[in-house]
Amino acid sequence: MNNLIVYCSSHGTTAKAAQILADRLDGKVELVDLNKFKDPDLTAYDSVIIGGSIHAGNIQRKVKQFINKNHDILLTKKIGFFLCCYREGDEAKMQFEQAFPQDLRAIAKSEGLFGGEFIFANMNVIERIIIKKVAGVAGDHSTFNVDSIKKFAQQFNEAS
Repeated sequence: MNNLIVYCSSHGTTAKAAQILADRLDGKVELVDLNKFKDPDLTAYDSVIIGGSIHAGNIQRKVKQFINKNHDILLTKKIGFFLCCYREGDEAKMQFEQAFPQDLRAIAKSEGLFGGEFIFANMNVIERIIIKKVAGVAGDHSTFNVDSIKKFAQQFNEAS
């Protein structure tokens, strides 16, 4: 099986999640960072997994554009979605639902909330100020969940 993981990572957490996921998927896996390559050809892949992260309440614009451009072909693939976000529980679920179209989520073989990280060394000054005010976090903090990534991979591998 040829798998494609398409993601956008602002500070490295989503890229880390994509790599951990790639290491656990059956078959060949290619990773595409939408910050570096915005228009991968999906025809060569049996499955496509799309991941992103939440910033100021929304998933990255590049992820939305990729989904919109490839919507019809995604309907023909084995697909999965994951989100890295700092929020948990119902708020994280709501962010996930807003990030990915309902019709695609309905056919997804696996969906995952992988937690998030605030790594201040990877942020600019303005981002650090915003995080301190909005999230009340003044230093590095992580809710990153490797077990969720493993569960996603297992579910995706077992799905037909």
